[in-house]
Amino acid sequence: MPRVAVTGHRDLTPEVARYVTDGLRAVLRPYGPLVGLSCLADGADQLFAQIIVELGGVVEVVVPAADYRRHLSATAAARYDVLLAGAAAVHRMPAAVSGEQAYQRANEFLVRGCELLVAVWDGEPARGHGGTADAVAYARELGVAVKVVWPPGVRRA
Repeated sequence: MPRVAVTGHRDLTPEVARYVTDGLRAVLRPYGPLVGLSCLADGADQLFAQIIVELGGVVEVVVPAADYRRHLSATAAARYDVLLAGAAAVHRMPAAVSGEQAYQRANEFLVRGCELLVAVWDGEPARGHGGTADAVAYARELGVAVKVVWPPGVRRA
């Protein structure tokens, strides 16, 4: 099965989330069942993982740090638990504490493990080291294909 990873923004409005969901389905469906790599953050990561499963694929989870789950909202943590329980594999990064370095290392692991990186990205620079733009730049540096999903003309809040 092809291996596809996701990077993307977390705080999606309901309208953007609907666009992203449709866009992810359109990008992923032609590949058939996939192995999807995700950190399962709220927003793009969880939408991606749910669609991978919906399309008959499996999810491999990359946990950036030991305390990662506690940085999720209650709703996102509940979805995280369900998706993590159904994961085909869980890759735990060595960081104890979540933060920019842990996120950057997790992104690098994702990119090195995939053939395609799907970026739910507004095209703007990262708001901190280890953000979506950094993952896209790293993928491009390594020659990994990148497909961007984002509604035209929409800026993040």
